[in-house]
Amino acid sequence: MLYAIVDIETTGGYAANNGIIEISIQIFDGKEVIERFDSLINPGKTIPRYIQGFTGISNEMVEDAPYFEEIAYTVHQLLQDKVFVAHNVNFDYSFVKNHLEHFGYTLNTKKLCTVRLSRQIFPGFPSYSLGNLCHSVGIELNDRHRAGGDAAATVILFQKLLQYDTKEIIATSLKKTSKEQTLPPNVCKDDFLKLPSLPGVYYFHDNKGKVVYVGKAKNIKSRVSSHFSNNSDSRQKQNFVRHIHSITFQTTATELMAAILESTEIKRLWPPFNSAQKKPEDVFGIYVFEDQLGYMRMAIEKKRRHSNPIYTFHYKIDGHGVLRKLMKEHTLCPKLCFMQTGSDGCQGIVDEHCLGACNKEEAPEAYNKRVLNAISSLTQRPSYLVIDKGLQAEELSCIMVINGSFFGMGYLPKDITITSTESIQEYIQPYKENSYITTLLNSYISKFPHQVKTFDLNQ
Repeated sequence: MLYAIVDIETTGGYAANNGIIEISIQIFDGKEVIERFDSLINPGKTIPRYIQGFTGISNEMVEDAPYFEEIAYTVHQLLQDKVFVAHNVNFDYSFVKNHLEHFGYTLNTKKLCTVRLSRQIFPGFPSYSLGNLCHSVGIELNDRHRAGGDAAATVILFQKLLQYDTKEIIATSLKKTSKEQTLPPNVCKDDFLKLPSLPGVYYFHDNKGKVVYVGKAKNIKSRVSSHFSNNSDSRQKQNFVRHIHSITFQTTATELMAAILESTEIKRLWPPFNSAQKKPEDVFGIYVFEDQLGYMRMAIEKKRRHSNPIYTFHYKIDGHGVLRKLMKEHTLCPKLCFMQTGSDGCQGIVDEHCLGACNKEEAPEAYNKRVLNAISSLTQRPSYLVIDKGLQAEELSCIMVINGSFFGMGYLPKDITITSTESIQEYIQPYKENSYITTLLNSYISKFPHQVKTFDLNQ
């Protein structure tokens, strides 16, 4: 078996928008290097200053170097039918594969990561960066952060891995069923093996245990695997590979519960690699006050701390819809509800749902009585449960909505009798409501009304 031990230097951390500035490919037969290719590469763009400082490769050094297109054929010939070996292999592989494909060459080889292999064959070292690892196992590392020097050190490291691989970890890693080739270099394979094929939420953690990404899944194992099953050249994928050190999960009985849990966890943890659902949400409310003439007025305002609106919502347009409905059903004045401004005549009188309160043609007492009826109707929003299968055969999953607002979710015994809020609340984990969950539940119950159990949960 022949191994192509590869190291590259690049203009940045992900392949989609960065170039290769140096490459070293050393063909290793298990005993010695039988062929070697080294070249600086002109990336066609300016090398950032921090990369110049890191590698020692300047713009002047690559000015007369070949472009990747000029060496693509040679690189492809050297790599095809070999096992691609590198320290943090998915980084190097993604760059080389991306550049080759750009010029019409397909790369589809087996891979081995010397970071992952070292963690298993040489466990217990404080760091598995190439420099620290070489120091730990007694390898002299010359020309650090240059492709030739790092590749040469990786060859010696790989020799040692072959020598001390008494459990045939390398052979196992090369099997098609192994996940060693696709998992990030710092993630223990046991983390992946523990993942269930169930709905739920999974968490990616950094080296300090902090959650850096939260995702939901119908099948947790399959979804997590999909994150790492390709060599995407995107910034997000490369950041995943670089920063993920462990994976944990929470199972749920249904996809709906997984989506709700994901949303609440993103809002709670604010993971750096989640972009969706992270925009802070405004909350608006309908407020009621009495004006100087004694008429009760209704107005939409942004919710403030310690304020007590009679109704809340996340989008102002939703509040406008609620007020229009109340005006028609309870003959309220659009001017007194601030839905019509200016000095023009009242449109409510024209539409016959204003009896003239804005013109003092109706007494405050009569008008205010209808406002109170409108307020009462808002506080009587539906309370319901979404009932579905549980995690276990003897239980049911339950999502609770009280007075139109999401309260929480949990699991009920199948034989429980639901008589009141108190009879089931001990089984329900409260969660904070947000607009995404509200929209999700409204959409779900419209599609699956048979799973909704309506109760008077306030009795």
